Amino acid sequence: MSFRVNPRLLYKNIEDLVRFTQKRHRVKTKWAATRPKVSPSDLALHNFDASYGLQFGELWPSVRVSLLSEQKYGALFNNFSYDDTVTQLQSVGCRDFVTASVDITSDGAPRSFTGDTSSHHSKVSITPNVRCFVFPKGDTSRFKAARQDRHGLLGYYLMDAASLLPVLALDVQKGESVLDLCAAPGGKTLALLQAQATRFLWVNDWSESRMSRLQRTLLSFLPDDLCSEDKLRITCFDGRKWQELGPENTFDKVLVDVPCTTDRHSLMEENNNIFSRSRTKERQNLPLCQTQLLLSGLQAVRRGGEVMYATCTLSQLQNQCVVEQAMRLAEEELGICTEVVDLQPFTALFKDTFHFAPDMNLGVMVLPHLTANFGPMYFCKLRRLA
Repeated sequence: MSFRVNPRLLYKNIEDLVRFTQKRHRVKTKWAATRPKVSPSDLALHNFDASYGLQFGELWPSVRVSLLSEQKYGALFNNFSYDDTVTQLQSVGCRDFVTASVDITSDGAPRSFTGDTSSHHSKVSITPNVRCFVFPKGDTSRFKAARQDRHGLLGYYLMDAASLLPVLALDVQKGESVLDLCAAPGGKTLALLQAQATRFLWVNDWSESRMSRLQRTLLSFLPDDLCSEDKLRITCFDGRKWQELGPENTFDKVLVDVPCTTDRHSLMEENNNIFSRSRTKERQNLPLCQTQLLLSGLQAVRRGGEVMYATCTLSQLQNQCVVEQAMRLAEEELGICTEVVDLQPFTALFKDTFHFAPDMNLGVMVLPHLTANFGPMYFCKLRRLA
């Protein structure tokens, strides 16, 4: 009688077994194809720990835990809604941080505010038409979804309240023309229109899907007459090529809210995360893209007009470095001279609501903080001289 001996019984350990198994029958896990070793959000956190740890020093642990905690929102009040939204928001403990911080005259006009700093005094004016409600410091309550009024318009728009600051600091005056160069998804655009000061607003973004979202937002909050072509123009093209497609030396004010690493999204969401492997090149090219967009904004604004540069990242490379580079290139290659507008008096108005980074040599930064978990938001205002 013949029989076969199972060869596996002749080997005493798994190493011998692996050596015995013919190579063509071995299975090797394909890590790169099946699952990433590090998720995009984990990669973002590693990146931030390395760069922001150096940038912020002892402030970073506090900012880090705030970024990883639930973000606070503000409710941008819709002036065109007929619901008693203000009473509803006040009844749950919210306050309008804009009017609470600014001295408004009896006729509703903004009064100039003289901000005291260690070196000088400057005047700041804030529109009384933009109102944004927030819960008190330390209160992490969530807003309920906004309701439609009898005309189908929503009572408020939920956004990071720090995102409103660049719009307020841009200080659009009655009858001015404004360009929102990177407008989608539309929160800042909506705030510009709530101010009811623009004579004409040009809204642009290069993403068709994001622009569709912006248009839906405007339809949900604005009456038809505000969306007429003589008051509002919406386009979808690459803002870096403004000199080829749009008018130059024209607008009174320009908002350049550029694409960035969107730090909170990068830490909290895996979908559409800029730290995913497929978007590595896009992430590395961000400072170049941002510089080009800011240069377009400086070309579009008239002499004496102002440009607001804004991001929602803590990155010095995407913030101060981009502003410095754009100012240098504008002068050397385009003959455009600019100056930085001091925003310290402006931030003094809102120090009880937001936590501002100390010792900023260029621009303003809202740092996330557990008691006021807004931001990050960086913004810098430039005035075109020639």
